[in-house]
Amino acid sequence: MEGGSGRTPIAPEILFSLWLYATVEGVGSARTIARLTEAHDAYRWICGGVQVNHHTLSDFRGEHEAEFNGLLTDSVAALLAVKAVELKRVAQDGMRVRASAGASSFRRRGTLERCLEEARTQIETLKRQVEDDPGVMTRRQQAARERAQRERQERIEQALQRLPELEKLKEKQGKKTEDARASTTDAEATVMKMGDGGFRPAYNAQYATDTETQIIVGVEVSTAGSDMGQLVPMIDQVNERYSKNPQQWLVDGGYPAHNQLDQAETKTCVYAPIPKSRDDASDPCQPKPGDSQAVRDWRQRMGTDEARKVYKERAATAECVNALARERGLTRLRVRGRTKVRGVLLLHALAHNLMRTFALAPELLGFGTQHSPFR
Repeated sequence: MEGGSGRTPIAPEILFSLWLYATVEGVGSARTIARLTEAHDAYRWICGGVQVNHHTLSDFRGEHEAEFNGLLTDSVAALLAVKAVELKRVAQDGMRVRASAGASSFRRRGTLERCLEEARTQIETLKRQVEDDPGVMTRRQQAARERAQRERQERIEQALQRLPELEKLKEKQGKKTEDARASTTDAEATVMKMGDGGFRPAYNAQYATDTETQIIVGVEVSTAGSDMGQLVPMIDQVNERYSKNPQQWLVDGGYPAHNQLDQAETKTCVYAPIPKSRDDASDPCQPKPGDSQAVRDWRQRMGTDEARKVYKERAATAECVNALARERGLTRLRVRGRTKVRGVLLLHALAHNLMRTFALAPELLGFGTQHSPFR
């Protein structure tokens, strides 16, 4: 502030604690949290008399994805250090989460180009109005309108920048490239097939979870509607975080592309169902001509009773974690853009791991050791 030092900034620990507690309670709206800091004892206790508004909360969540990511690594590393997590077997699964964009916001290239030209024209018109009559609106109104028009232009430009990627996808699917459409609300959102069979704008949330403890060890967000191609990047992420590769990696039938199995061969042992053969007389577990050694090993491995027993842990782990996330409100996103969406997913992972840490290693949270089975 001019002429003074200004107000003391809110401690980040307060803002992070508010978001973490709200996520556990299933609250995902900054405005709701701001109201609760005035009406709910738990939120008031966290604030300790500090006033918090929804703008500050929203900005904090959107701007600290990298810090949330580091906290996930540090918290899991602490559990690894006390042997509460051993990271021997990991289950990975994807979850489609509704994006903050409507189906009507998706437009083809020609329409986007017209919208961009209209947005530029409106900005120029607004400038001329202010120049011709400086008193036509207050300085605050002028700034608000200029910001709104500028943000609209930026969103349209982002949609046009993403179109080449969507056009290539259409071409790969054997469809017309001119049918590719991008959203002017959230350019990175993609129309995906949801769990109820319908098609809506969404993001593909990827979680990797330790099967023994149900601790989330990896988080990623994809703009692709398929899980194909998401296996190796998550394996590499977990190794980069903890300098350790799990011995076994469990995924469903949407992950095991042959090239992914080849790349994962030296890193971990993949357990995934084998697609049914078109020929009923053919045994899908038997190697086929053209199979690489990694694919051959995978087919033979999944034909054993031991592999089937191990694979049962996938659903018991991944589906449980996904269900808990949905119960905590991860059904529709309130943020836009892949980076901010990843921040939301990391908050849910941190909240989930916090609750699991109470049972696994309460001493890390200062609650003694009487409930920890690892002491």
